[in-house]
Amino acid sequence: MESKNTKLILDILTRAGITSCKPVDTLVSPSKFILLPDHSFSDPTRFCQIMGALQYLTFTRPDICFVVNGVCQFMHASTDFHWAAVKHILRYLKGTTSYGFHMTRGSSFALHGFTNADWAGILSFLVRR
Repeated sequence: MESKNTKLILDILTRAGITSCKPVDTLVSPSKFILLPDHSFSDPTRFCQIMGALQYLTFTRPDICFVVNGVCQFMHASTDFHWAAVKHILRYLKGTTSYGFHMTRGSSFALHGFTNADWAGILSFLVRR
């Protein structure tokens, strides 16, 4: 059975017209989203619709939050370069459709996370050596 995330990703890919795209393994760096002189994107409504769908997807796909937010900063003046960044995000999603938070009826809402809260201690340890 197909999850809601997978269905939404496939729907976004269909709306963007890139269902047969080649998947990529990594996201584009948001530091690349700079204002370069480029042609305005020809269909700003389409750009906003795809970005809105990606923003909705970030609820269950925290791995794309930062990069989607980075592209959203340019929704008021999107260019062909920004559309290329959106297509890169979509290509990443095509290769990672099974990723994300999977919540089902009756499942526990306990979220377990792990972190290295003492990362500064590691630095001081390395400096002392």
